[in-house]
Amino acid sequence: MMTRNARNNDKALAAFMTRKAEIDTMLARLQALSDEHFEANPDEIHWGHVGDLADISKNLREICDRAFQEGEYAE
Repeated sequence: MMTRNARNNDKALAAFMTRKAEIDTMLARLQALSDEHFEANPDEIHWGHVGDLADISKNLREICDRAFQEGEYAE
């Protein structure tokens, strides 16, 4: 007989793996987009493109800081 704690752990593990799969999919899409230089034509780059990448970089930095307990998340 499965205990209540074991069932909760199984549910938590399933939810965790679902979220991990979502993250893996997003990371793969971002990598593919980066490999294509974010679909920017080098002859048409302007400061708006730079601002967009700066914003994406800022958001990714916050995510990395949280994941690796760095920056404001450092202990």
